[in-house]
Amino acid sequence: MSKKIIAFAGSIRNGSINANALRYAIEGARAAGADVEVINLKEYPMPLYDADWHTANGVPQSVLELRAKMIAAQGLLIASPEYNASITPLLKNTIDWLSQSVKDGLGQGGGGLPFQNKIVGLMGASAGGFGAVRALPHVAAILSNLGAIVLPVVAIPAADKITHTDGSVVNERATKMLQDLGGRVAKMV
Repeated sequence: MSKKIIAFAGSIRNGSINANALRYAIEGARAAGADVEVINLKEYPMPLYDADWHTANGVPQSVLELRAKMIAAQGLLIASPEYNASITPLLKNTIDWLSQSVKDGLGQGGGGLPFQNKIVGLMGASAGGFGAVRALPHVAAILSNLGAIVLPVVAIPAADKITHTDGSVVNERATKMLQDLGGRVAKMV
């Protein structure tokens, strides 16, 4: 059986420290034998979730495409930044759209399908001293409510210093924690 994992960061800015942290978890998952597809949420634009807009316009094609990829996967690697001690608007909006019940051509309409029984490696990185640790319980609660199995989270403080500008590793402990998380997701799927 294929070990398919979808990986994405809840930040789409250039130079995102969460996207950088995510790459170590991806390395760990691939080293453990998983097929990891890296998703850039910038390539899946979606309006701010509004039930009236949803009723009038339906589900954006980008949501259907991302939803199909996630339904086909057995695991998720998600790097969540922290905005004002909570989940980012981009990540929350993505989860809100993906969790809507839709008739999507797959014959699968349940809102929780992209998340149900998925093994989730959740991590957060920040330049500050908390490493997104205040946001991660919020994200874990949302994903658990949708039926995901969230492994113990990994928070990386001072994440802007885990690599040099040339990409070489500075903080081997942090990168090992991320690689181990990716490996655990791969082994559990």
